[in-house]
Amino acid sequence: MTSAAEQFASNINLASFAKAEELKKRLLFTLGALIVYRLGTFVPIPGIDPVAFSQGFQSQQGGLLGTLNIFAGGAVERMAIFALNIMPYISASIIMQLMSAVIPSLEAIKKEGEQGRRQINQYTRYLTVFLATMQGYFIAVSLMGQAGTVINPGPYFLATTTITLVGGVMFLLWLGEQITARGVGNGVSLIIFAGIVAELPRAIAGLLDQGRTGAGIGGGAILIIAALALALIAFVVFMERSQRRILVQYPRRQVGQRMTQGEKSHLPLKLNVSGVIPPIFASSLLLLPATAAGAVGEGSPEWLQTLTYFFAPGRPSYIALYAALIIGFTFIYTSVVFNVEDVADNLKKYGGFVQGYRPGARTAEYLDYVLTRLTAIGALYLTFVCILPEVLKASYSQSIPVYIGGTSLLIVVSVTLDTVSQIQGHLVAQQYESLIKKSKLRGGRR
Repeated sequence: MTSAAEQFASNINLASFAKAEELKKRLLFTLGALIVYRLGTFVPIPGIDPVAFSQGFQSQQGGLLGTLNIFAGGAVERMAIFALNIMPYISASIIMQLMSAVIPSLEAIKKEGEQGRRQINQYTRYLTVFLATMQGYFIAVSLMGQAGTVINPGPYFLATTTITLVGGVMFLLWLGEQITARGVGNGVSLIIFAGIVAELPRAIAGLLDQGRTGAGIGGGAILIIAALALALIAFVVFMERSQRRILVQYPRRQVGQRMTQGEKSHLPLKLNVSGVIPPIFASSLLLLPATAAGAVGEGSPEWLQTLTYFFAPGRPSYIALYAALIIGFTFIYTSVVFNVEDVADNLKKYGGFVQGYRPGARTAEYLDYVLTRLTAIGALYLTFVCILPEVLKASYSQSIPVYIGGTSLLIVVSVTLDTVSQIQGHLVAQQYESLIKKSKLRGGRR
């Protein structure tokens, strides 16, 4: 199994890249769009006292605000207009995919092809606005509950902050769509990727400074953390590219007087079909108690305070439930995005079959058997990567950065692999187009 870099180098070279004018334009557009996003993370919402908010953030960075800040590229720490980032859209997309699997009317719309996909996307946008409004409202209420943070608290601040945060989410959604259409790769994923990577140098600098001063973590531990981070990156790359290939045989066909040889192909089943969705959804659910407590303020009921305490990041109860939710959502989401019955029916429709299994129900049973075992391995892999930083922080030091594991590492590696594949695809298409043009010119000369 070769790495993405090796495949990239084997198929393209610098000369082909230099000739790919269309790819250069796409890369420049993507870079410009990400710069616009980064500038927005430094534009604060109106009515906030930066000094007072910074003090309040430091006391809550291990909770809801700190988790949001990881994916928002530091926008939460500065309470910028992009503080919610694109996460409401991610949550809305997950919810719509799950609802499409259990609600027959949505499932029927989803099967209507391009028109159905557009309608589902429209419903997802509506749900994004709703979720962003709820989250923006909770953040605004939480800010007003912190003494001295809001200059003029009241209904006007509540409305303007909510509208500003919702507008920031929808602008990023539009920007992501532009990157997808005119840039390189999935725009939404690249926005999250840019936010995480942008804060990485500061996190590394802070960790090195702690090692130099001896505050929180020692120099030897930093070397261990660096080695562990590199090992985890290699492990994640290996697992994300791992797949089980099921041999599919197509029968021989008679064309005229000739009998053509039966074709063979492979049905690739990824080890991690669900991607980073289970950890994102699991962490979102675990943050609900903290979100509700922040919205209610100091007058929150005792049961809610107890729930928030037990499910605070780093506590054993939080780690145990986090692991259980990741495993559960991995199986649920995999069953949603990969329907073995549909795959078996499609193979049967086109005459394909898995050797040793009759087309139809028997093939579906075999695919389900294989997929279940792959999903079990994938769920354990996701759980290990996401739980590791929590265990290290709880056991050793809260200074250990989340970047050595968890959802952030999964997103960075997955988006990097996907972007490399997108660039490789554009370069191959460019080479193919140039060959066609040369052949046409030669034909014209003849």
